[in-house]
Amino acid sequence: MPATARIYRGTPSNLARLARQLRAGELVAVPTETVYGLAANALDARACRRIFTAKRRPADDPLIVHIHSLAQLRQVAEVNPAALLLARKFWPGPLTLVLPKKPVVPAVVSAGLPSVAVRMPSHPLFRRLLKLSGVPLAAPSANPFGYVSPTSAEHVRAGLGKRIRHILDGGPCTIGLESTIVDLRDPLQPQLLRPGAVTRTELERVLGRRVRPAPAPAAAKRGAQLAPGLLARHYSPRTLVTLHARLSPAAAAKSPASEAWIFVAKPRGLTGKNIFWLDAHGELRGAARRLFATLRRVDGRGYSRIHVELARGEGLAPAINDRLRRAAAK
Repeated sequence: MPATARIYRGTPSNLARLARQLRAGELVAVPTETVYGLAANALDARACRRIFTAKRRPADDPLIVHIHSLAQLRQVAEVNPAALLLARKFWPGPLTLVLPKKPVVPAVVSAGLPSVAVRMPSHPLFRRLLKLSGVPLAAPSANPFGYVSPTSAEHVRAGLGKRIRHILDGGPCTIGLESTIVDLRDPLQPQLLRPGAVTRTELERVLGRRVRPAPAPAAAKRGAQLAPGLLARHYSPRTLVTLHARLSPAAAAKSPASEAWIFVAKPRGLTGKNIFWLDAHGELRGAARRLFATLRRVDGRGYSRIHVELARGEGLAPAINDRLRRAAAK
């Protein structure tokens, strides 16, 4: 294995080469609209086990299977009408469905459970790679397990560059948060498992029924997880994170230089090397897109503590706060 992974531009020849690597059982880090993923042939148990080794991921945390078409959905999962409603509305896009799995899906992909998490991504390069490879691709986030998710090819190389060979560069992720996950094993009792860019309100509007809210992070138990991203501690920088409903610029101005402060919006009249913000105007799409990159940047500067402001409002706020609460969990 080389000293560090090679980063590939999305040229036709590179995509064809990476598709061959995937069919041969290799791992390829891939761009998605949510975060970068570490992909392997989802139907090849040996290749998928290599994902767990590279990430040092526990075997009880399942993978999401990425597909190119609805025909592939029927290949890997038992489909119900509710799933088709959501797929036709939100795919390609940042929504993952948990459904009963077909026998073709190896047990390693689903943590031994009889269900599988599936989504159809919208990133154009990843879609081209899926089509060229001709197989569904299992792909969790392309980072060491539990650390802040990667939203650029360089983030992937920094975390896994010595454990994998291939990284496809698709630019910065446009959403920046992992997909919404909804449990549709029983279509009459859908449940949100992980909030994301597709909101619970949008799911309910399409399904025409109540969607049970996501369980609190503290309620996540050890043992086989139904879907990824449910553990109480996840997406975590190495530096201690303290959350605040609202950050005080006055408190930040008086704080020691050893502590970092991350505001949702740029604070007026407050500057300093330890002052950061997610979006200049506090716009939630921008805040979500830059959340993980900002946490990574601050985490690398040797601060003793990171103070982070929770997002307010609807839309992406629940997803942003879900990631922050897990990042701050002890």
